Amino acid sequence: MDTAPATPGSDSSNPTRRVAGLTDLPPGELLAVAAPDGTRVLLANVDGEVHAVANECSHEFAPLEEGELEDDSVVCPWHFSRFCLRTGKALDMPAVDPVATYAVQVVGDEIHLGPRRTPA
Repeated sequence: MDTAPATPGSDSSNPTRRVAGLTDLPPGELLAVAAPDGTRVLLANVDGEVHAVANECSHEFAPLEEGELEDDSVVCPWHFSRFCLRTGKALDMPAVDPVATYAVQVVGDEIHLGPRRTPA
C-alpha cells in the first residue's frame, strides 16, 4: 500500500497516513495493511465504522487477518481467542494480553492510520 504525507492541517506530532481506500474494505471485511513504520495492522469495517488493531494474536502470534470478524471483535484463526476491535482487549482464552489498537480517520473515501495506542 502506498502512504501519503501527513494529513494537511494535522499536528505533526500526531500525523495520520493513508493506508487504504474505503473500497478496499467493505463492511464486514478485514484487511491487513502496513503502518508507516512497517508494522502489520489489521483494519476491520464494522457496519461502516473502521477499526485498527495489531495484526498479531497476543497468544501465539497468529495473523489475525486470517481470522473472522464477529460483531465488533476479531477471532484468532489458531486458537479462537477473540479481541475487541475498539479496545484491543482479549475476550476469550487462551489469550490474556490485549493487542494494540491504532487511531483511524476516514478522510473522504480514504482510510488514514494514526498512532499506536497503548493496549487496554
